[in-house]
Amino acid sequence: MDDPRKEPPARPKAFGFPTTHWSAVVSAGCGGSSESGRALAALCEDYWFPLYAFVRRAGYSAADAEDLTQEFFARLLEKHYLAAADPHRGKFRCFLLASLKHFLANEWNRAKAQKRGGRQGVISFDFQAAEDRYRLQPVDTLTPEKLYDRRWALALLEQVLGRLRAEMVREGKSVMFEQLKDLLTGQQDPRSYSQIAQELGTTEGAIKVAVHRLRRRYRELLKTEIAQTVAGPEDLQDELRQLFTAVAKENR
Repeated sequence: MDDPRKEPPARPKAFGFPTTHWSAVVSAGCGGSSESGRALAALCEDYWFPLYAFVRRAGYSAADAEDLTQEFFARLLEKHYLAAADPHRGKFRCFLLASLKHFLANEWNRAKAQKRGGRQGVISFDFQAAEDRYRLQPVDTLTPEKLYDRRWALALLEQVLGRLRAEMVREGKSVMFEQLKDLLTGQQDPRSYSQIAQELGTTEGAIKVAVHRLRRRYRELLKTEIAQTVAGPEDLQDELRQLFTAVAKENR
């Protein structure tokens, strides 16, 4: 087994501006480009579930929410709403919710009337899995907006954890990652570092070093992921604070 105390090769910084997904979309504006189109599609694939949850919490049935979410993203990716992207607001999360509200208020009857399945999906949605996830939500009094922010935060953290897992797998450390991942996300692990070290066949000191490095990389990837959804560095810290606020409410 690789010694976790051995310093791995330095990774290049993954985040920056103005080359992130959302900044590419905003800079292209409503004119569109192949680069901005791919960037927008990538963001939509990662963050569509919070909007489905918003539609469901707003009172629509599962069938209607499926139709409306699919139609909304189809129109979004056809550039119908990109003219509303305001670089001064900066956040993809805010733009997406405002666009969805406009869509529901003004065009939902037309979208609902369209024959279900008549439009070819522009990105892949697993609506059955989405509905299963939605039904697992705790029964509470959250507004659709608050639920959207919560689901967005959790979707973002899932993306970060998945990227970190992929890196560890490439480095041949998948077993170590599975043993240590709960220590990254605030979950309580009843095992001591010495117990984990024994299970992995290494030392307690080596485990402490590995946890420290994983947490550092997790923070780097978290900032990278958030950077993909804002238009400039001035929005990053604010979005990070709002993320933690939403997660803190989730854990209460």
